Amino acid sequence: MEIACLDLEGVLIPEVWIAFSESTGIKELRATTRDIPDYDVLMKQRLKILNQNNLTIYDIQEVIGRMEPLPGAISFLEWLQERFQVIILSDTFYEFSEPFMRKLGWPTLFCHSLITDSEGNVIDYKLRQPDPKRASVKALHSLKYRVIAAGDSYNDTTMLKEADVGILFHAPENVIKEFPQFESVQDFNSLRKSFIAGSDRSIRL
Repeated sequence: MEIACLDLEGVLIPEVWIAFSESTGIKELRATTRDIPDYDVLMKQRLKILNQNNLTIYDIQEVIGRMEPLPGAISFLEWLQERFQVIILSDTFYEFSEPFMRKLGWPTLFCHSLITDSEGNVIDYKLRQPDPKRASVKALHSLKYRVIAAGDSYNDTTMLKEADVGILFHAPENVIKEFPQFESVQDFNSLRKSFIAGSDRSIRL
């Protein structure tokens, strides 16, 4: 059996922190895992900015509620789910994900959690486990699944390395240049073709 593992932000949905940055006007919140490889450094920077500007989880959730999946994402995911078991492996948080999961048809999601106080201030975050995307693919391999994975950022590259087939989707040039071993595609039609080519079985277009 084969399983498809996808990143969430930048692959199926827009980057939440970029949207929040545009909503608040705080440019520093635009930084993502496309820019800063160390996730802990990135999250500590985000938490500091939230605290300095008295922004709460409710402010972020309000912006998320207005966001939509990327154009073509829903039809691509439906196509993929007809042909593979699909798991979303993301460094987002369950506190962010509900509106998107509803719009995407409730795919399986592995991600992290935020720690908030009674007033909604985000005081910390809790990783599901270290290097969770790679660990998830490794666990699937232990269950004798073959894995095809797609992602767009630095934090996806260990997942792509661990997978039987790793694909960069709509990745920035700096990531593409640093990881030339991965096929890089820019649109959902090309991503469909990459999954077909990477599969070890005949699947329908």
